[in-house]
Amino acid sequence: MSAPKIAAVILAAGKGTRLKSELPKVLHEVCGRPMLAYVLDACRTAGIDDLIAIVGHCKHLVIESFDNDPGIQWVEQSPQLGTGHAVMVCREQIARHDHVFVLCGDGPLIRSETISEVIETHVRQNAAATLATAILDDPSGYGRIHRDASGNLLGIVEHADCTPEQLRIREVNPSYYCFRGPDLLDALDQIQPNNVKGEYYITDALAIMIKAGKKAFAVSSVRPEDIYSINSRQHLALVNRIMRDRILDRHMNDGVTIIDPNSTWIDARATIGQDTVIRPHVHIDGPVKIGANCRIGPFVHLTGNEEVADDATLAPGIGARS
Repeated sequence: MSAPKIAAVILAAGKGTRLKSELPKVLHEVCGRPMLAYVLDACRTAGIDDLIAIVGHCKHLVIESFDNDPGIQWVEQSPQLGTGHAVMVCREQIARHDHVFVLCGDGPLIRSETISEVIETHVRQNAAATLATAILDDPSGYGRIHRDASGNLLGIVEHADCTPEQLRIREVNPSYYCFRGPDLLDALDQIQPNNVKGEYYITDALAIMIKAGKKAFAVSSVRPEDIYSINSRQHLALVNRIMRDRILDRHMNDGVTIIDPNSTWIDARATIGQDTVIRPHVHIDGPVKIGANCRIGPFVHLTGNEEVADDATLAPGIGARS
């Protein structure tokens, strides 16, 4: 039996009003890369090659930023009438796939492992819809996952609509969904903008499927520290700190010594060879290449396409030397 055809629909049309910026939301950088780049990478690492990005505000800037990536299909959402409407505008693309994974372009902390686990469960269970969830100590502001006594998914209850009992639920919805294509298309035809904003919500598609008796699952697969999306400059700073720590951990796991992680900043695009030592207060911007067995710092700033050869030493007041 052939593998199912799976596409990712990435919602990247938002203006990001609370960021107070003319730059499209998904182009704000996290550790040197647009946040959307991390979402695209996570989808591809999870085995999804058909990527559909929904754009709107300053769409030309977003498309131009990824003009060297021919694997992305760009679909415009205009006007922007909610998450459900964003998926509606790519009905034609959805119809060509067995399943669709829907996620937001402003959540760069999404891991490929999460996407893979949700898809694997979704296909194995032959579900109409499967969503990833997270367990939080403080779930305030998030939609709660409503289950019955047997643990079956009943739906999502928005924070403002929760009863006192539901407010105590710690399992929340980070907005990662996998849908069977035909079921999603059928549900999209039934969504109504019955809310104050007059928008179409993707969560309503899930509710429609559950009401129709179709199989739906919720998989608790998202780590609490991965749940953050970016809706403000404060969120942007928080996600940068989390991503910085991930990047530093990756280099240390690959055999790089980082003396003081708290004072070290390494761009996501940088490469560093094994047994190199990064001393305190080192700042690396851009796709810098550092060889093996180097000593960098303290107080060194490398930028752009700089390259440091194997066995080199870099510190203030001296050039690179072997």
